Parts: sequence; C-alpha cells; structure tokens
Amino acid sequence: MTVLPDDGLQLAGEFPDATHEQWQRLITGVLRKSGKDVEGAQAEEALSTALEDGLRTRPLYTARDAAPEHGHPGFAPFVRGSRPEGNAVGGWDVRQRHTADDNRAVLADLENGVTSLWLVAGDGGIPVSSLGRVLDGVLLDLAPVVLDAGDQVEPAARELLRLFEERGVAKDAARGNLGADPLGHEARTGQPVAFAASAELARLCAREYPRLRALTVDALPYHEAGGSAAQELGASLATGVGYLRELTEAGLSVEQACGQLEFRYAATADQFLTIAKLRAARRLWARVAEVSGAPGAGAQIQHVVTSPVMMSRRDPWVNMLRTTIATLAAGAGGADSVTVLSFDDALGLPDAFARRIARNTSTILIEESHLSRVIDPAGGSWYVERLTDELAHAGWEFFQGIERGGGQAAALRSGRLAQDLADTWRARSVRIAKRREPITGVSEFPFLAEKPVVRESAPEPRSGGLPRVRRDEAYEALRARSDAHLAATGSRPRIYLAALGPAAAHTARLTFAANLFQAGGVEPVTEGSFEDSGATEVCLCSSDALYEEQAETETARLRAAGASHVFLAGRPGQYAGVDAYVFAGCDAVDVLSATLDRMGAVS
Repeated sequence: MTVLPDDGLQLAGEFPDATHEQWQRLITGVLRKSGKDVEGAQAEEALSTALEDGLRTRPLYTARDAAPEHGHPGFAPFVRGSRPEGNAVGGWDVRQRHTADDNRAVLADLENGVTSLWLVAGDGGIPVSSLGRVLDGVLLDLAPVVLDAGDQVEPAARELLRLFEERGVAKDAARGNLGADPLGHEARTGQPVAFAASAELARLCAREYPRLRALTVDALPYHEAGGSAAQELGASLATGVGYLRELTEAGLSVEQACGQLEFRYAATADQFLTIAKLRAARRLWARVAEVSGAPGAGAQIQHVVTSPVMMSRRDPWVNMLRTTIATLAAGAGGADSVTVLSFDDALGLPDAFARRIARNTSTILIEESHLSRVIDPAGGSWYVERLTDELAHAGWEFFQGIERGGGQAAALRSGRLAQDLADTWRARSVRIAKRREPITGVSEFPFLAEKPVVRESAPEPRSGGLPRVRRDEAYEALRARSDAHLAATGSRPRIYLAALGPAAAHTARLTFAANLFQAGGVEPVTEGSFEDSGATEVCLCSSDALYEEQAETETARLRAAGASHVFLAGRPGQYAGVDAYVFAGCDAVDVLSATLDRMGAVS
C-alpha cells in the first residue's frame, strides 16, 4: 500500500468512512417525519426516480455501483469517445441545418462560427437544382456539407459531387455526408426506397472520396415519434446492421461499410440521460463491429441534434435554455458534430437572431466554458457509468427484438415498431397531462399575455410514415381554443379564484390553480368579487383546515351568485356543492379540456 505524505490537506481523515447502511438509516428517519414508514432499501427506493425503459435513477451512487470496463478514449469499446483526442483540439463540429434556398443565411452562419452545413434537399427542403446557388461562395474544401434528400438522394449527391469537381475540390479534400438513408426515409414517409443507389454512392465514396461518407443512420424519426432513449438506440443499431448487410453484399468489406456510416441522435434537456445515451451508442456499435469481424472499425461517428420534441411553441424563448442544456450534454457525451435547432424552430423558418443564438450556443460552450477541453468529462461518475451500462443493455434488448422480427425494414413495414413507439409516447403523454413532466412556459408558469412570435412558414417536412410528436401538443391545442375564443369574443375564458382566509393559508394553492388554468388558456381572476369578474366558474383556494370551516358555506354563496361550476384546489373530499377538485397529479389536460367545453371554446 502506498502511504501519501502528510501535506496538511487531508479531507476528513480523522473520521471513519460512513457505510451505505448508515446513510439508509438517516434517510429512513427523514422519510418517517414526512409520513413514509419505510426503512433500509425501501427508503432508498422511495427516493428513486422512474425513467423510461424500466430504468430508475437512485438517490446515491457509490463505488459499489460497478460498470464494465470502459477503456480509453479512441479505443474499443469507445464509451469514452471515438477519437483519442476527443474534441480537445478544436471543439466539436458546429453544424447548422438549412431547409430554405437562402445563400445569405448559409454564408452568415459560416462567417460566424458554423463549421459545417446540413442541407435538407428535395421534398420539404431546398430544390436539388438550387444547391449550387445555396452553396455559392462556400469554400467546399473547408466546410463539410451533409445532405438530407430523402428519395432524391442520388440526384442531390451527384449535384454535390459535380460542385466539388467544378470548384476544384480535390477528392481527398471533399468532406461531409451524401445523406443516403433509405430506412430513415421509409420511417418518415412510409415509402420504401431501393438500396441500389445508396450502395453505388457508398462504393464511389469508398473508392474515390476517402473523407466523404455516403450514408446516415438517422435515429431522429424514432425519437420524434415519441420513442425512448433505448428505443432510439435499438432502432439505430438495427438500421446500421441492415446497412452493413446491404453494403457487404454490394462488395464492400465490413471495415469499408462501417466507414460509410454516420449516426444521428437527439439531445434533450435531460442532460445525464443524453450523455449516457451517446456513450452507450458508441459501446453498442463497437459490439456490432466486433461480432461482424471488424473490431477496429467500431468507432461510431455521431451527429447530435437538439431535440425537436422538446421545443415549445408558446414562450419559445425558453427553448434557448433547453437547447443550451442539450448542447452541453451532447458535448459532454462526446458528440462529433452538434446541430442546435433555433429557439423558433417549431414556428417556421428561423430569423437571423435565432440562427445567431443557435450557433453561439456551441461557441460559448467551446470557447468560453472550455467544455471541449476535457475528454469524456462525465467519465468516472458512478451515476453516469451505471446509467450508461443500464441504457446500453436496454437498447441492446430492443435491438435484439427488432432483429428477431426480421430486422428494421420488417419492423417498419409490419407496424410493430410504430406500435412500440406509440405505446411509449402514450405513457409519456399521461405524465405530461398530469404535469409530472413539466414544460416551463406551457404547463408550468404560462404567460397568457405573451405576444406571439411569428415566423415565415417553413417547407412542409416529409410525412406519411411515423408521426412527429411534440411535448407541448396537448396544451397547444387547448391554448389554440382559447385564442379562438379571444378572437371571437374579445376576451379569454375566465375563472374566478376565490381565496379563503389569510395569504399564508391560500397563496400556495391559489398560485397552483392560476398556473394550472392558464396552461389551458383560461384566465384566472383574483381581484374583486366573483360578481364583477365576468367568470361563470370558480375555484376555491385555501388550506385544508379552512376548507373544513368555510368551503361548503362559500360554495353555497357562490352558487347563489351565479357560479355554474365550482372547483376546489386540493385533494378530493366530500364538500357539498363542489363539482371537481384540482390537485398535484390530476389530469390537467382532461380538466382544462372539459372546462373549455363548458365555457363554449370552439374545439
């Protein structure tokens, strides 16, 4: 054993180490004070948080939460990164997405920090014939271009290759990705695409363009359909394996086939889950390469995009915070390229300000926060390592289920994958409706007087296959009904909040009720009397003790004054005259929808 010299900086050296059991006894005492009579492991379980995919995060992780050996950055199983140097040399590739024929926006991005371009071409994006104009003035040997052209990938790819040749870009200097993704296109549109064109592009890149990839394994369709992190991982693995089979049958070696693939994942505001997902994805793909006979080719290249699902249409400014956290997670998770969607992405085409904020999000994290100077900054965290391992197993299990069913194409065409994703989204929607998964500015702390942010319409994205969901969709539908009522009548639906007793007794529940009703576009009135409020419905707000004394009397008075429906903010009780109760964990969407129905708001 090595004995360290006494340098005067010992930390709690005179105290014995605390045991896990001692900690459990301490939290048992705390929980008993809150009314939960549990102890030991049950006490720890009571403080755990359930995640999707059957995973749980515990309140404490220690050295005994062992995870498999994760190796070193740049070496199998690549958990700690695909390259030994990580992003420490120059930061991650800042990749901006463009869907419109706008050369000025492209040049402005490249002149102000963006290092590569993601161009959506063909249906739902830039016409293939306009690619030359969009890329006018772009130094194609310095700025990699990634295409996303759906079933028009061959003409788009040929046009980009023509531009390389026309502008004198050497074949070994051409970088980017031609964006062939037949299964991704089928997931988006429901329309199968033959693989022959993708195989030919892959052969061409392998033969003549050493730094240009031909295929993208895009996991966003599964994320945007409501899939969990493990489902996103499993579907991407199944897609990647399907492409390996096709490419090797087309004459490429496994090493060459792996070298033609780039993987695209979503980053959410759940920073630790995102970090673990990216680390798990690299480990899983390394395993695929190993069992395919090419362990040295398993370094997965990752393009990470801030989640479209988490972007809200109301109070879109909050999206800046969401994308900042997601970008931090992507960088800490070892992403090779990161696309930050603009805060107004859900509203249409971004304006110059939105694009500037998006690209500067990466710049600040790289240049000012120095996030990229540390390789695998989350490595060694018992929590992250354990979550990475558990998520890898869940993703592998989902992948194996797809493979047993005949592979990714079969899963898409049978509807099985769509059903799995829909089941996950249905369960998540319940949590959102009950505000167990809060959405700031939408289901929590909404601002009814907010001035709408208006943007030019974006091209309609490809559709017809898996759905595209958003977390805010149920509340957005409610708010749209309120907007229509405002336009038709000059005022929003209103509810009077009747505060009983002193502020100390009613403030907490009055604030809760005001937030809840505003989430559906119902304006809370707290000043003056019910008779002067212009409302027909009312919600009592106070403490349980005052409800016992005053609730029934006050309800009778309000009924006599014309109240047609009476809520009480608190757990359901047996108060005469009270029609319904609103409380933490109630189905807010159901309550608000019924309220708007009664108030005559058009569906």
